[in-house]
Amino acid sequence: MSRNHRRNGTVETGVSPAWQSRLQPTLRKPSRAGGLALRKNNLTIRDAKLSDASKLAALMGQLGYETMSAEMWVRLKSVLRDARYSTFVAEIDNELCGMIGTLTHVSHEHNDLSGKIVALVVSKKQRRSGIGRALIAAAEKDFVKRSVMRVTLTTRFEREEAHRFYEALGYSRTGFRFAKSLTPTCQRT
Repeated sequence: MSRNHRRNGTVETGVSPAWQSRLQPTLRKPSRAGGLALRKNNLTIRDAKLSDASKLAALMGQLGYETMSAEMWVRLKSVLRDARYSTFVAEIDNELCGMIGTLTHVSHEHNDLSGKIVALVVSKKQRRSGIGRALIAAAEKDFVKRSVMRVTLTTRFEREEAHRFYEALGYSRTGFRFAKSLTPTCQRT
């Protein structure tokens, strides 16, 4: 277990400068060097583009997160510009049918970089066809390139099929997620 040390008013974290620089919320270049493009049969996994926003909004709706195309465009624009995030989409015959979004970050608990799968969805008509596994594999490959040592994700209680899917891929249940909205319910005057 490492400790943070304070010298000359600065905190030394034990996180290497290379990691620190990789985690700054810097703007991503339009085309990432070494971008991922995997092909298997007629399945392609590639980096997401802003032009994918409306199809991604529809996929979010299938998960129960109703999202307007314009909202997804704004979110995707922010995510694509932030080097800590990766977003990959799956296509079959040029038809977008899945996506995975990830975040690489430092944590309070570990010295190593951590990764989080923040979103994974496959279109209802394409589920159970290997697309989810391919998206997870693409994300894990990207995490390895970024020197991530552990990956976490969350899933809703009622998504038991998703729980079995993640466990089959080697993920373990390690705790509970709690959420609280900080949006005020009324305006104070």
